[in-house]
Amino acid sequence: MSKIHRAVVSVYDKTGIVEFASKLSQLQVEIISTGGTADHLREHGVEVIPISEITGFPEILDGRVKTLHPNIYGGLLSLRDNADHMAETREHGIGLIDLIVVNLYPFEQVIARGDATTQEALENIDIGGPCMIRAAAKNYPDVAVVTCPDQYDSFLAEIDKHAGETTLKFRKQLAGAAFALTASYDAAINSHLTESTEATPFPARLNFNLEKVSDLRYGENPHQQAALYRDSREATGLLQAKQLHGKELSHNNYLDANAALQIVQGFDEAAVAIVKHSNPCGVAIGGTLAQAYANARATDPVSSFGGIVGINRTVDVEAAQLISEVFTEVVVAPGFEPDALTQLKSKKNLRLLALPKMAVSRGSARQLTCVEGGFLLQDQDSIGISDINFRVVSARQPDDHELQALRFAWQVCKWVKSNAIVYCKATRTVGIGAGQMSRVDSARLAAEKAVQAGLGLEGSVLASDAFFPFRDGVDIAAEAGATALIQPGGSIRDQEVIAAANDHNMAMVFTGIRHFRH
Repeated sequence: MSKIHRAVVSVYDKTGIVEFASKLSQLQVEIISTGGTADHLREHGVEVIPISEITGFPEILDGRVKTLHPNIYGGLLSLRDNADHMAETREHGIGLIDLIVVNLYPFEQVIARGDATTQEALENIDIGGPCMIRAAAKNYPDVAVVTCPDQYDSFLAEIDKHAGETTLKFRKQLAGAAFALTASYDAAINSHLTESTEATPFPARLNFNLEKVSDLRYGENPHQQAALYRDSREATGLLQAKQLHGKELSHNNYLDANAALQIVQGFDEAAVAIVKHSNPCGVAIGGTLAQAYANARATDPVSSFGGIVGINRTVDVEAAQLISEVFTEVVVAPGFEPDALTQLKSKKNLRLLALPKMAVSRGSARQLTCVEGGFLLQDQDSIGISDINFRVVSARQPDDHELQALRFAWQVCKWVKSNAIVYCKATRTVGIGAGQMSRVDSARLAAEKAVQAGLGLEGSVLASDAFFPFRDGVDIAAEAGATALIQPGGSIRDQEVIAAANDHNMAMVFTGIRHFRH
């Protein structure tokens, strides 16, 4: 590529554009510009040529049409080593364009507000910008395309290094970034337009619109590479948290922190969840955070070592003191009182995440899982405790204390890997059995964990994420000391299971809702 002689500059985001264009002008690059960009550059002393002087036609339709002209696209798409192309451009008086600097109307930011009108959304669909970007990127052997203020410094360094030129490798990198931008932009528009028009909630074609946040040190294991991406349409969630202390989060830290966050967001009361390997090893609510944390940790003090703590209230100094007493990887909470933050920062490797805006998962949210050759897409399991129609099926009704504990147990059980069994008292877990291939094994494991932690199960309740296929799970619960159970029901042996509850004078509640978590 020869030196850059002519550039089109047309940007919505004007961050750094004056300095960038000034440098180009100092290098004797002729700058063609449009509308507001041209005005902005002139106001700051940068000489520009209006696009209308190149096209021979005024900008029309409130700026909807200004760059769509052969004098622009001929200058971008003509092949410099093609004699016929060069002859045509000369014949029609088309000047070559060596560089475009273009970014797009903020469509994603506008619709992310949630209150944009249809007209406002449509007016923020850029037409000329993506067209110019794609044309320049297609012809990257001869044309450079800059699409983001973050690229300005590297571009200036490149032409400084190569005496006003850019290398083919560099232009190819810019072209790749350009097509990634237009693909993402079109995907956002597609998602917005099809959300309410598809006959099915799952579109015929699924487009990802993700922005890379950072590379991670490694994935689940050190031999796996990993990176973190953000859904640019989401204004809430874990990736909106601000890290206040500690080293970078790992792949597994993010998974566990997300699990802890999801659990505590579901409670109105002050709640604490301690998570290990995506499973809660203790959950509690309490009048104080310190009380809730102490009860959550007591469920499984061994597994709590090296765990991830989720909290749905601003962390106070009493809770911070207790958290500091055991090795913890991450604490995610709406915020931290100053003294609590000082206390926790004394732990060098403890990551502290502040997420002021916590929100229960919306029903419209989607969950994506990889399989060989594709993906599975489903709704989030967003059914909350208020959505459940509890039905007592046993001869004995649960008393008020048992009912409170059953509701708490059902909220926790939803977040435990299936097959899931959770023993609870009114405001805390006392035994959790997760991820077993047999439900009865989960029931045994949960009871054994409670014994190991020195927690009595007498008067506890049990929650099961799916129905009991046989009565043996009920028998184990009764033997452990549980007095009431909650489960979805729906087994062909429901009557046998209900009879077991009646045999032990246990109260049993059906929810009609299953909470498998694979």
